[in-house]
Amino acid sequence: MRAVLMGNPNVGKSVIFNRLTGVKVVVSNYPGTTIEYLEGIMRVNGVKLKVVDAPGTYSLIPSDKAEEVALNLLLRKQTDLIINVVDATNLERNLYLTLQLREINIPMILDLNMIDAARHRGIEIDVSLMEKLLKLPIVCTVAVSGEGIKELYQLIKEFVVGKGKES
Repeated sequence: MRAVLMGNPNVGKSVIFNRLTGVKVVVSNYPGTTIEYLEGIMRVNGVKLKVVDAPGTYSLIPSDKAEEVALNLLLRKQTDLIINVVDATNLERNLYLTLQLREINIPMILDLNMIDAARHRGIEIDVSLMEKLLKLPIVCTVAVSGEGIKELYQLIKEFVVGKGKES
């Protein structure tokens, strides 16, 4: 099984990747840090799940090399799950990619990362309403502190267990 972390540049995908796989990635606070991709493994109920940290992309219509790599990672190999990491402080820009990802019919979890910064700025997100409108499971995280990572893992586990029942 294979999951791909997708999202705009600088939304915390590499930190989420570190938390899920234990693979240490150099994380910087400027856009476009990950141009090549990294793969790690996490075990979920005895199942090996390959996790891919894709370069940041704003769209599924590539305009540079990083976006081209991200699109190829997503579509050239079997992808069982997309973990779409978005910046909770900038949903308008980030959800453009989310809507494109929904159209390709791969199961997806939406991770509202940096939820602490959103709260600090007074941004209120009705997660329940978003789940209904987008028809996606949503988790709120703060990748740098680890907040919400257990909940993200639980959603991944539910997907993997459900996928096992289909086989």
